[in-house]
Amino acid sequence: MSLTFIGIDPNTGDHESPTVWVDEERQELVLQGWKPSPELEAEVAAFEVPGHAVGIPGNEAVVRIPARMVPMVREACDAVERAARVH
Repeated sequence: MSLTFIGIDPNTGDHESPTVWVDEERQELVLQGWKPSPELEAEVAAFEVPGHAVGIPGNEAVVRIPARMVPMVREACDAVERAARVH
């Protein structure tokens, strides 16, 4: 896997680093963020979406990233769309 670094939270400290990458080969966004509080994770796990089982599958995770990173997520979306056109 070859990741392309897009950006890191501009307010990050030495020990926190919400980050956005793109995996162009797989055409996926890769996000690193904060773990949710147990309360938030429980709320997400209980959320009902039509056509989907309730809960968080064992191979998935919930992460939080700050809204100030939206421009990086947009840039990553553009990059993965460009990669999809190439493949």
